[in-house]
Order: sequence, then C-alpha cells, then structure tokens
Amino acid sequence: MMRRKLLCMRQRWTEREVDPSLAVRGYAVTHPPGTIVLPTAPGWNQLLYASLGVMTVESPAGTWVIPPHRALWVPDGADHRIVMHGRVSVRTLYLRTELAALPQAWRAVSVPPLLRELILHTVRICPLDLRLEPHARLLGVLLDQLASLPHTPLQLPMPADPTAMAFANTLIADPHIRILDAAHLVGASRRTLERRFANDTGMSIGRWRQRQRLIRALELLATGESVTTVAGTVGYATPSAFSAMFREQLGAPPSAYFRS
Repeated sequence: MMRRKLLCMRQRWTEREVDPSLAVRGYAVTHPPGTIVLPTAPGWNQLLYASLGVMTVESPAGTWVIPPHRALWVPDGADHRIVMHGRVSVRTLYLRTELAALPQAWRAVSVPPLLRELILHTVRICPLDLRLEPHARLLGVLLDQLASLPHTPLQLPMPADPTAMAFANTLIADPHIRILDAAHLVGASRRTLERRFANDTGMSIGRWRQRQRLIRALELLATGESVTTVAGTVGYATPSAFSAMFREQLGAPPSAYFRS
C-alpha cells in the first residue's frame, strides 16, 4: 500500500508542467519505523513536518532531528533521506520555488500552534490552485507565517576534513569514549581537531558532542525508551545530568517534552 501511494504521487508530479496554477502540494502518510525517500521533482521546495512522531533527516549537509514542534525547509534538489523513529505522521507541503517562501537553503524552524493548524489544513485540501480565491488567500497567510518564523536549528553538521570526520564517527559509535581517547584513535591532537571542527561545523567539539547526544536522545525517547535508559545510552553518568542538559537546550525536561 505504501509503495503504491508513493508511485501515484511520483506520477502526478508531471501535472506541474500541465497546470502551473497548482502552487502547493501536500503529502500525508503515516509511516512505520524505517528509512524512506519522499517523492520529489525539480522546481519544488519542501516543508517537512510530522504531526506525531520524530524523524531524522540525513543529507550530505548534515543531520536534523524533527520532533512535532519543528519543521525542516528542504531546498529544491537537496539530496536527503528520512529515518522514522516509531510511527510518524508525515505532513509535508511542497511549494513551488517561484513562491520564494524561504531562502533556498536548509532551515529548521519552530512550528507554533497557528502554523501547525495551517499545515494540517493545507495538506487536507491540497493541491492549492491559485485560480481559486480561498486557496490564494490561504497561501498568502501560509507564506506570511513562514516568513516570520525564527531559525531554530536542531542540526548536527558533519566536518568535511577526513580526520575530523573519523573522529566524529568515533564519538557517535561510542557515546562513552573520552574525547582524548577518540583523538588518539584517529591520530590527531585535540587542538588540531578543535580547529578543524570550528572551521567545518562552526562548533567546538564539546558543543558538537552535546548536540549529537541530544539528537540521539530525541530519537530514542520517541520510540518510548525511559529517561534513565536514554541518559545512559547517550553517555551521561546520571539521569539528572542528562535532564539538566535537555531542559537547558529544549526548554522542557525529557519526561515532558513530547507532551508539551
């Protein structure tokens, strides 16, 4: 059934050349755990959103975790795949690039209640046809909301330098390893790695590792793991230390984050 839905959507993309008045398309499917690549076509940007569940978007530009409080703007032509953690209700909008809703670059944004309802309503009635006055008005409101959203990244940028990349992958593979031990394994000093991380990611090693642990924690919490189990899995000595970090970064304790 899922494969048939994706195939039908790919076939309908050709309608864009036939009818340029169709400015926005919607995609609403609840996916099981696993990895998918959503249908895309040249000339469309994506506002990737999940009304329930958590997804991780992986691309050569980096990794983003997208809980229901956030959405990800995916620019036209950007290669990526999506990992579903548990069942995820994907509600994606495809907007024609001519609308210039947001810059042609990856961007993670917060989703306040008004935007959430706009996304869900728009997906339900898509495609938006600019020849219909109610659709044109709805598009105007949607574009206004997108233009005013703050950029709130929850991204894990990966270093381009091969040694720094190997070091980053070592930290991901072993959340408990000490930074100096990981540096020794890749044959570089911490000072050298700090410089390369700053150049490639704009982050210190410590901040990068905290972000990596936070992203992994969100993925595990979304599948129903307990806070205590997640804290140990991502490398924290105590659940209280993990909860303090989580609250500082996301504004709510891990036990309440998905209920907020």
